[in-house]
Amino acid sequence: MELTISSGAIAVDERDGVLHARGLTYGQAGRFKAPTPPPPRSAPGDIDATRRGPVCPQRPGRLNFATGPILGDLAFGEDCLVLSITAPTDSEHLPVMVWFHGGAYVAGTGETPKYEATALAREGNVVVVTVSYRLGIFGYANPIGGEGTDNAGLRDQILALQWVRDNIAAFGGDPANVTAFGQSAGADSVIALMLSEQAHGLFHRAILQSAPLGVATGNGDAIAAREDLAHAVDRAIAASLASADPRTAPWDQLLKAEAAGVAAAQGFGWIGGLAFAPRMGRGPLPTAAELPDRIADAARRVELLIGRTKHDAAPFVAMKPQVSRLSTVEPLQRNIIRAAGPMATNRFFGTTRFVETWRAHGGRVGTYRFDWQPRRAPLGACHCIELPFLFGEPGAWSDAPMLGPARQVDQELAVHMRSVWTGFAHHGAQSLPAEAMTFK
Repeated sequence: MELTISSGAIAVDERDGVLHARGLTYGQAGRFKAPTPPPPRSAPGDIDATRRGPVCPQRPGRLNFATGPILGDLAFGEDCLVLSITAPTDSEHLPVMVWFHGGAYVAGTGETPKYEATALAREGNVVVVTVSYRLGIFGYANPIGGEGTDNAGLRDQILALQWVRDNIAAFGGDPANVTAFGQSAGADSVIALMLSEQAHGLFHRAILQSAPLGVATGNGDAIAAREDLAHAVDRAIAASLASADPRTAPWDQLLKAEAAGVAAAQGFGWIGGLAFAPRMGRGPLPTAAELPDRIADAARRVELLIGRTKHDAAPFVAMKPQVSRLSTVEPLQRNIIRAAGPMATNRFFGTTRFVETWRAHGGRVGTYRFDWQPRRAPLGACHCIELPFLFGEPGAWSDAPMLGPARQVDQELAVHMRSVWTGFAHHGAQSLPAEAMTFK
């Protein structure tokens, strides 16, 4: 099957009434530089959109022990400004849902089979776009100072949304009805996008899944501490690189420097878990003083669905050295996680304060909590456990320990959850109940 977009004709896969366009380039960028739209094609011919695109070079994800490996056999490459589209065929003016993956800003990709969106697109009659962007030292550090750019990964995301605005009609999507949604760092990305003037008008609704509200972009209380953390990360990167030129250093050397930055961040407590989050006060993000006005403006423009899982913090408690050392004494380790998890979840993933602020500014918002957990679940209803209910090729999550020995999800609940997400994309907050929803 062939479609035409601004950069030319593209060859896509089509199966059972759903088309898949994979690995489409939405931008290009030199190392540590701001992204730009792809150049015009110099020669005619189809763009092959039948294969998954490259992944930003990265170290193994720290939550692989819960989710299983995310990347599979995908290839690394710095030309990773790609997106993939899943859409019902022969449709027009459908709602568009743009997915920003999590991974603490240092891991993950929108190209993984674990984010396959066939069921979401088919059941909900929506167009789904999964976005990949630069990560870690490649996307959220600037080792070359004034010659580079800040928050490059966030700028990538804005460029991806601009690409969607300009091209999504070719896939049956309505550029005037776009929902940005993400989980964990992806949800924090959506908050950053709502605060960035360059992203105004590029999406109209937002779904925030397990946003780290206690430590990340939208939390004014944490900004001063995050600035100190950012300076510590920068110093550790510079020391690791020593006399090497970051512009030409190989990936493994840059990733070693990134690891040094992550290690330096650990002395800052829980906020150190997002060592490479976007930095406030550096374009395109506002300063701390501007933050209240930007949040008020976003609340007036963007309808919101926000929530978390019941035991969101459990994997992060389990990773604490004093807890992970108890892996040989599983009952004791499990009891500690269960005891500390609720307090940590409320502190770092709680939504109450954010929702109250949103409503105080006239924003429309619905809330949820995801409580489902499998039998003998090692971490309960933990961070990421809702993802297999939204996404995934058949069997894609069969290696996820968080799903317990059976490695299966409740299919009836999955259908219901996808209907809520896509109903919000179609109709906004009016599709949601007044009271908080619980998925269990």
